[in-house]
Amino acid sequence: MITPHCVQRANAILGESPCWDAARSDLYWVDCNRPAVFRWNSERGQTGHWPMPLNLGCVALAGAQRLIVCDAVGFSFLDLTTGQVTRIYSLEAHLPQNQLNDGKVDSAGRLWVGSMDKKGVEPTGSLYRLDPDLSVRRIDSGFICSNGLGWSPDNRVMYFTDSMVRTIWAYDFDIRSGELGERRIFSELPRSDGVPDGLAVDRQGFVWSAIWDGWRVIRYAPDGTIDTEVPLPVQRPSSCAFGDTNLSTLYITSACDDLTWSDLQRGPLAGALFSLQVDVPGLPLTNFGG
Repeated sequence: MITPHCVQRANAILGESPCWDAARSDLYWVDCNRPAVFRWNSERGQTGHWPMPLNLGCVALAGAQRLIVCDAVGFSFLDLTTGQVTRIYSLEAHLPQNQLNDGKVDSAGRLWVGSMDKKGVEPTGSLYRLDPDLSVRRIDSGFICSNGLGWSPDNRVMYFTDSMVRTIWAYDFDIRSGELGERRIFSELPRSDGVPDGLAVDRQGFVWSAIWDGWRVIRYAPDGTIDTEVPLPVQRPSSCAFGDTNLSTLYITSACDDLTWSDLQRGPLAGALFSLQVDVPGLPLTNFGG
């Protein structure tokens, strides 16, 4: 059995979007609801903290000392040296009940991000693609809570989660054009088994999914069957990403959002950052813009 380790007792309200910077051996991640970006290093601990003006969805690498940030209303660049936030693009002003949520950069340098209904009820969310020239396209729609994204090692499949219908979708994917084929079900969870949240794909094409309200992460085979389930000491794992040398560590964020006192007694590490040593390493991340 793989053993998880708590590497940072962060007390995040909604920890999310772990993102490994291989060039500097740093992990970036966010607290969405006490909005801030964090930088963590395995030898030095927390080495950076950038408070943000709006609730966050995700971050991604965008070159040396710069991140691209998805917040409640759109896309921005964050200069890690100065802390300056520069707005790139605003989205969905006509849908004030929506906000941006999880996102990832494909191997061609395009950022994919989904929006969601803040209350998690109405299917008003969409999937967007931000290209390196900063143009934006809406690619698909009809989601309640857009969430975890990733790609197969051969870039022929893109995975995308709608947490509120407990489904990870799969699309045929064209890496050259960035176009998607028909959506199909990759995996579904029964209501009693928790909610699929953020995900990461390893070099064998297996999909690791953090299971909100499920106390675990699941590793799915490429055919959507469950390969491995790893228990965690927190009720609400929220996302995961590979890091460290050879990308052989899976980092997992968690949340304490809306947990009761009884819940916190059962899982006092809620909001912490965890790590798992894995046998199959993950796929390297691409910076936004390539």
